[in-house]
Amino acid sequence: MRLAPLVRALAGPRSGPPAPRLSGPRLELRAPSLDDWPAWSDLRRESRAFLTPWEPSWPADALTAAAFRRRIRQYDRERRAGSGHAFLVFRRDAAAPGRAELGRSELVGAASLTNLRRGVAQSASLGYWTGRRHARQGYMQEALGLLIGWSFGPLGLHRLEAACLPANRPSRSLLEKLGFREEGLARGYLMIDGRWQDHLLYGLCREDWRAPQG
Repeated sequence: MRLAPLVRALAGPRSGPPAPRLSGPRLELRAPSLDDWPAWSDLRRESRAFLTPWEPSWPADALTAAAFRRRIRQYDRERRAGSGHAFLVFRRDAAAPGRAELGRSELVGAASLTNLRRGVAQSASLGYWTGRRHARQGYMQEALGLLIGWSFGPLGLHRLEAACLPANRPSRSLLEKLGFREEGLARGYLMIDGRWQDHLLYGLCREDWRAPQG
């Protein structure tokens, strides 16, 4: 498998902003790389039953290295075009006793900004997923807080939008904790798990955002 040309192509953008890295108390968010495929595919595989009710149907090759490379290419195109940003979310272990450096990081999930619009809109859509074993531990709330702060700060956006299935109460609760307001129901909004399904629409404007303290 000849990856060297692709690695060189992804090493830096030909145009557009560099891929950002966001750090919080427990987490780091960064753009995916080819080296992340084993951890990504393992976490997605073990979380499949947990994730598939809330996601588009997975293709047969969803977890393969080839499919992951296609994702990386698409993410890179969107970042260079200024139309989106994709992040993997990693939990940083505490430093080992007597050592200053951080321990190994562990993949928790992913978050993204898509359909980023400039001009009079200055908005984007927010997406995210968490691996089954990392759910309900506050990781995604911290991760999205970092991403929202960056979106309303250096990225210069004014509004973020998100959508979730009415039955996905954990996701609805997460958005509401972050300050998103429910704005309505979109019928047949997205094809999720093989069916066109209604979604609740949420929005958050910069003037309503309160960054976490401490």
